[in-house]
Amino acid sequence: MGKFEGKVAIVTGASTLIGEGVVRAFAKEGAKVVMADIAVEPGERIAAELGGSVSFKETDVTDDDALRACIAHAEETFGGVDYLVNLASTYLDGGIATSRDDWLASLNINLVSGMVFSNMVAPHIQKRGGGAIVNFASISGKRAQPGRMTYSAAKAAILQGTRNAAMQLQPYGIRVNTVSPGWTWSNIMVELTGDKRQKADEVAKPFHILERTGDPSEVAAAVLFLCSDDAGFITGTDIAVDGGYTAMGPERIDDAVSKLAE
Repeated sequence: MGKFEGKVAIVTGASTLIGEGVVRAFAKEGAKVVMADIAVEPGERIAAELGGSVSFKETDVTDDDALRACIAHAEETFGGVDYLVNLASTYLDGGIATSRDDWLASLNINLVSGMVFSNMVAPHIQKRGGGAIVNFASISGKRAQPGRMTYSAAKAAILQGTRNAAMQLQPYGIRVNTVSPGWTWSNIMVELTGDKRQKADEVAKPFHILERTGDPSEVAAAVLFLCSDDAGFITGTDIAVDGGYTAMGPERIDDAVSKLAE
């Protein structure tokens, strides 16, 4: 019997490498999982591989009707919702020169959609006796980074929004927390390095006490902990899954991220 036997999780951004890690971790522990993402091919492939305990639902997190349909899919397919993991994000970001339209688009995906989805799903989680919501923040919401603005601002706002949500959703029996990953082997890392993990680790080394990038499974472990009964007295807080990045301080101005693509 897995730790989450009989439980149901919705994971947004589930077709990404980190999202897949969260989905696999939930499924391994006996949970049923709805994968919510706009990336259909990888989502359907992962769901098919994992079998009947995982279902993919194409979901645009900026569309309220799509969010309602995702909740309905979870209830019709698996009987309800116990956990929501808000992972969907975009790296649309032009730094200080970001246009108004791009600002609004970035904040809508990275910040607003997760908060709206949390509000929508809360009564459904309450019907099941309560549960948990985990929002994805980031080291980018805690430290200044070269070339970042909209992404960082959204992630910082998620940290505060999560604290507020923890207070307001307590009557529903819902705990709300965040995880803040450091550099993690993810879609953006694959793209920047040409799928060279060793290169990512080399560039990450000076900025992390543990001298490497993180694995999706390591981030997933923190997510599952926050959803579990082991975290029953934890709400409104953040777990930094960052290899010591925020303990060390900010990146140098020479833009370390650009080295990934060199």
